[in-house]
Amino acid sequence: MDISNLRLTIVSLLAATGIIAAPAQARRIVAHTTQQSLAMTDIREMQQTFSAEIIEAYEYEMVDEPPMFPGGNNALVQYINSSRRYPAQAYKNKIHGRVLCSFIVQPDGEITHVNVLRGVEPSLDREAVRILGSMPNWRAGRINGNKVAVYCILPVTFRL
Repeated sequence: MDISNLRLTIVSLLAATGIIAAPAQARRIVAHTTQQSLAMTDIREMQQTFSAEIIEAYEYEMVDEPPMFPGGNNALVQYINSSRRYPAQAYKNKIHGRVLCSFIVQPDGEITHVNVLRGVEPSLDREAVRILGSMPNWRAGRINGNKVAVYCILPVTFRL
């Protein structure tokens, strides 16, 4: 084995074991449109109620500078708490829980592809999608100083 092949083998092993980090690569994400996501639209006007789109985005942990809500995490919590409108029927029926959602922060900071990963109840799921879909633009994530699309996961909690 010559020296260049030996170096390549060592670097590959170190990267595979996590001792050195490999360059971040965008992950292909299949963004499904769900009933919760469609809550923001008039379904009667749509020809198809479900769709899938492949998006290239980086995972939150893989970027040099992760995306950030304007004002930081405390401002994000305040935004969610002040925007949340507990659905009346869910409140009456004492339904509560945590809706786990995903979304993409685009290079321009726009929030897109909001989706429910683990729901609680349809009205709470729709409210979580509404809240996240109406968020102001975030500061975009960056890799090597370049703005990139980043896949994020965020819970929205509903407490009685």
